[in-house]
Amino acid sequence: MTPPADSSADRIAAARAYVDALVSHDPSAVALHPDCTRVEFGVKTGRNGGHIARSLARGPQFRLIHRISDFTATVDGHSVTTRYVVHVRPKALRLGATVSETFVVDEDNRIRAIVAHFGLPRPQRV
Repeated sequence: MTPPADSSADRIAAARAYVDALVSHDPSAVALHPDCTRVEFGVKTGRNGGHIARSLARGPQFRLIHRISDFTATVDGHSVTTRYVVHVRPKALRLGATVSETFVVDEDNRIRAIVAHFGLPRPQRV
């Protein structure tokens, strides 16, 4: 069953807030459920909402990110699948990696789970 349009938009907004925090390093707008987990390539990299928020704010793995481009999102029930290019430092090299993340967003529009896959950084056209 397809959710109402407004709930789809709210779920996309929840996922987009997370993606925006990758650049801003400010997780205050990200609605993470306290039990949220994050998995990259089958390895748990976020054990709960607080841990994920702290990583967004201070994690060295996210400090390399300076821009996001080509963001798209699709909704299937409570799952939001995003695709985008994350651009990493140093800026002069113009490196970017394609990212696919699936977010499970609950009825209160809080992120319950994140599953991430990404490619190697490659030179990008501006």
